[in-house]
Amino acid sequence: MNNSITEIAGIITRSFEENFEKILTERKDISEFVIEIKKTLDHVGTILTKEALEMLDSLVKSDSRRKQNWSVHESKQPNTLATIFGEVNYQRTYYKHKTEKEHRHLSDELVGIDSYDKMDVSLKAKLIEEAIETPYARSGSKATEALEISSQSVMNAIRELGPVSNHEVKIPRAKETPKILYIEADEDHVALQRGGCAEPKLIYVHEGRKQIGKDRWQLQNPRYFGGMYKESEELWNEVAEYIDQAYDYDRIEKIYLSGDGASWIKTGLFLIGKSIFVLDRYHLNKAVKMAGTHIENAEREIWRAIKREDKEYLKVVFETILDATEAETKRQAVKEAKTYIMNHWESIKHHYSKDYTGCSAEGHISHIYSDRLSSRPLGWSREGVDQMARLRVFAANGGNIFDLALKKKQERIRETRIIELDLKVCKKKVRKASGEMIDNLPALNTGKRTQLALALRGLRGI
Repeated sequence: MNNSITEIAGIITRSFEENFEKILTERKDISEFVIEIKKTLDHVGTILTKEALEMLDSLVKSDSRRKQNWSVHESKQPNTLATIFGEVNYQRTYYKHKTEKEHRHLSDELVGIDSYDKMDVSLKAKLIEEAIETPYARSGSKATEALEISSQSVMNAIRELGPVSNHEVKIPRAKETPKILYIEADEDHVALQRGGCAEPKLIYVHEGRKQIGKDRWQLQNPRYFGGMYKESEELWNEVAEYIDQAYDYDRIEKIYLSGDGASWIKTGLFLIGKSIFVLDRYHLNKAVKMAGTHIENAEREIWRAIKREDKEYLKVVFETILDATEAETKRQAVKEAKTYIMNHWESIKHHYSKDYTGCSAEGHISHIYSDRLSSRPLGWSREGVDQMARLRVFAANGGNIFDLALKKKQERIRETRIIELDLKVCKKKVRKASGEMIDNLPALNTGKRTQLALALRGLRGI
């Protein structure tokens, strides 16, 4: 430990002096100084991580409890672990059980490093965080500048994480239950590698909208659900479970459920009590344009009929449009728009209810899914679509990727703490090594009142 800390002090001092001199002599920008210092600190991080792993190995090797059941099979066996600092090259001891045919790296397993681990969880979590926002090819370089990480490694980190439940983020209990809840639903359309299209679903529940700017609105307490589902009932059951846990259901008077009218969305009407379906404005507007954009004033008259809730007048408007439409393909489009609007007539009328706040599902699909899944010419696997959709939802709900990755790893790996160290003995050895290290630092022994010396003396209270 003495040598490592002395080395670190020298590295930091030299880096500071060299780069500060460049500021003075080469007129370097402070940002260039920051970048160089970060490289130095990353290097220091690898040294400290190596020191921690090898010190732990030494403590295990000298532990009396270990000696009862495990004998040394091979000392100083090398290993490399990729971290956010860079590659850490260290040595550890390989042990053999005295009575059973078993070999283990005991010190590695004490800190969660399994035999196949080549990458630290903190780095994997950083890769996943970046992959949620950017293509795999760029995620590695954004996660760490110290290593070159391939797209395959990024994808492997995500696959290793496995499925992410929509209930992974803790459900908070609302202080007050609103009289009205709002549910909005839609799906994205994602191109697959082998042709075809995947349709990850998105549902979110909220308590209404609040204006935060001239043209900006913010959903109140939104909660997101999504992924690839063979049966939409499974997704809606998750939504129902959330409502039961987050709110006092008996106090809710009604729930507006908005969407494009797809059958999977309307399934929610049967599984979410007190729900009222409303055809979302985006798809209604799309149908109106399809029917009337080619005839002057036709769109205006369709909207007039809708706002007046005059179904008979709407039928007259559509007949007039059809009479003026010659092209058969366009006539077919008008008929489809008419059928779509007529079939959703009752749900359209809720647009004008005073307590209905509108639907922004199309925008949320774009923000949560399309920005990563379908806005670029990428080809996905179905598994990849499901995982990325769920990770985007997890992030939107405020989930912490590192906590999730660590939890998933702990669930996956076997019980590793097969020995317990004598903590009192360990602490004494560490304190002794730390004290000797500080006493031997050149910065403390020169007698000069440098900033480094003052800082190190402050650590010891001297």
